[in-house]
Amino acid sequence: MNRSLDTLGTIVRLELQQRIRSTAWIVLVSVVFVLVGLVTALLWASLTAFGADVRDSAGIYSTIIFFVLLVGTLVTPAISGAAINGDREAGTLATTQVTLATTSQIVLGKFLAAWTVALTFLLASLPALLFTLIAGGVRGDTLAASLGVLVLELGVVAAVGVGLSGLIGRPLFSVVTTYLVVAALSIGTLIAFTLGGLAFQTQQTQTYISIDYSDGGEFDPETGLPEVIECLEPQVSTYSVPRFDRVWGILAANPYIVLADAAPTTFDSNGFPQDLFGQIALGVRSAQLPIESEVVYDECGAALAGDPSLGYPYETPEQIFDRTVPSWFVGLLIHVVLAAAALWGATARTRTPAGALPTGSRVA
Repeated sequence: MNRSLDTLGTIVRLELQQRIRSTAWIVLVSVVFVLVGLVTALLWASLTAFGADVRDSAGIYSTIIFFVLLVGTLVTPAISGAAINGDREAGTLATTQVTLATTSQIVLGKFLAAWTVALTFLLASLPALLFTLIAGGVRGDTLAASLGVLVLELGVVAAVGVGLSGLIGRPLFSVVTTYLVVAALSIGTLIAFTLGGLAFQTQQTQTYISIDYSDGGEFDPETGLPEVIECLEPQVSTYSVPRFDRVWGILAANPYIVLADAAPTTFDSNGFPQDLFGQIALGVRSAQLPIESEVVYDECGAALAGDPSLGYPYETPEQIFDRTVPSWFVGLLIHVVLAAAALWGATARTRTPAGALPTGSRVA
C-alpha cells in the first residue's frame, strides 16, 4: 500500500514540477490574482457608492467564487487536455509505462496534478476571499458549501480533460473536445433549456377586471384609487406561454447553477437574495413553478375588498424557495459520473499490453 502511494506521489510530483516551472503558469496565476483584486475593489466601491452596507460582503464573495470557477473552466482544459496523449507524442509515456507504475496510477497521478494546478487559481484568489470574510456578511454554511462545490467542479473539469487525453490520440483534438464538453455543460444547457421551454408551449387565458378611472370622481390620496370604485367589463386574452417547468431539470447539469443552488441562500428583510448565489438559484427555482391554464387579475374586486395587492398575486423569492426543490446534488452526481467515466476510459485505453496501441506506446 505504501509503495503504491509512493509511486502515485512520485507521478504527481513530477507532473507538478513540469507544470509549475512553466513561465505561462506563473503569468496566469499572477493575472488571476490581479483581476480578482480589481473585481473586489470595484465591487466594494460600488457598494459604497450606492449606499449599501459595506460590512455585508456576501455579494462580493459570491462574485469572486463564480469568477474563479469561470477562470478554472477556461484554463483547466488546456492544462489537462493533453496530459496523456501529449506524453505519448513526446515519447515519454512509454518510458513511464515500463516502470513499476501501473496504468491506473499514471492516469490518477496526472489527474491529481491537473486538479492541483487548477486549485492554484483558487489560491490566487485567497486574499480577496479573506477580505470579504473578515468584512462579514458571509455565513459559515455558505462558505463551506460554495468552496466545496467549487473544488469538486474544478476536479471534474480536470478529470474530463485527462480522460479525453487518454481516449483521443491527438492533443489538439482532446483539448478542443474538453472545451466543448465544458461549453456544453455551461452554455449548452442554457440553450437547451430555452429552446425546450419554447418548444413546449401551452395556452393560458388571462382575465383582467380593472377599475374605471374615468368617472371624474375624487381619488383617495393614500391609495390613489377612486373614492367610488366602479368595475369595468372583464377583458379576456389568450396567450401562448413557454413551459419551462417541463425542462428545468436540464439546468441541473450546469456547473454554475450547481454552485449557486448548493450554497445556502440568505435573504434580506423583504425576502430577496443577498448574493449572486441566491439570484441565480432563484431563476432555477422560479422555472419549476407550473403554468396555470387560467389566470384572473381582479383589480376591481381586490380594491373593493381592501386588498393592497389589487388582485396581482405576488410571492417573495424566499416564498418561492420554500415551495420548490434544490437540484444541485443531481447535477453534481452527473458531473462526478462523467469524470469517473472519462478516467476509466483513459485507463482502459492506455493500459498495456493491449490488442491495439496508439502511436507512441510500447509494450514492455
